[in-house]
Amino acid sequence: MSAFVDFKNVWLAYNEELLAQGQFAVEDISLQVTEGEFIAIVGPSGCGKSTFMKLATGLRRPSKGTVVIDGQPVTGPLKITGMAFQAPSLLPWRTTVQNVMLPLEIVEPYRSQFKAKKKEFEAKARQLLQSVGLAGYEDKFPWQLSGGMQQRASICRALVHEPKMLLLDEPFGALDAFTREELWCALRDLHAAQKFNVILVTHDLRESVFLADTVYCMSRSPGRFVAKRQIELPRPRDLEVTYTPQFTDIVHELRGHIGAHRNAIGKSGAAAPQ
Repeated sequence: MSAFVDFKNVWLAYNEELLAQGQFAVEDISLQVTEGEFIAIVGPSGCGKSTFMKLATGLRRPSKGTVVIDGQPVTGPLKITGMAFQAPSLLPWRTTVQNVMLPLEIVEPYRSQFKAKKKEFEAKARQLLQSVGLAGYEDKFPWQLSGGMQQRASICRALVHEPKMLLLDEPFGALDAFTREELWCALRDLHAAQKFNVILVTHDLRESVFLADTVYCMSRSPGRFVAKRQIELPRPRDLEVTYTPQFTDIVHELRGHIGAHRNAIGKSGAAAPQ
């Protein structure tokens, strides 16, 4: 089976001057992701996780190497992706359902059909909101929602146009622990139902192990993968699994990979982590 996401020996310098100096944000990144797979990328701040996301969306072209997604070389921004970030960034003058419908007004083929199919599209958006526990809040404005509710709406907005791949950059980082775990379960259920690909960037090792099929650990800048870990925990996973020795062992193993690389940098005389 061919990979849905295929990075081959990808290096990125942010401009020609840095390229000439051999200063890269990420270096020698290779990975292959199968269709429907959920991967997580973990690592310290500044390691290149967000840079990887820009490469995966086509917002950045690699300085060296190739990126192929869904069988096509990535040469510019992709239309088959949905994205959600740490800040929900909902438009305050639009209701929750209107915010979720926004991609349908912008992305083809939905854009040209929007006026004719507005009622159908709105029903779809409302159903999606209800599936993540926002029934009764569809016509509220963002300022009437909690942070966790806003983030649920943000993920619905990223999925409403049925993208083949969902990119999540620290989506739950600003939330309290209980709300974060609720959203893990909401995302788990959406992925199980729709089978889209997911690339999750996170600092939270527990989050990565609970949600992902495969976890990649990145080193401090210049970012490169220092470990790949298949998560063999059976699905569907509930929160009880996070208290099991098997789960905790995987988290400690991943922490060990990141810690070992940090220690190696320190001993080599490179700048100490800030």
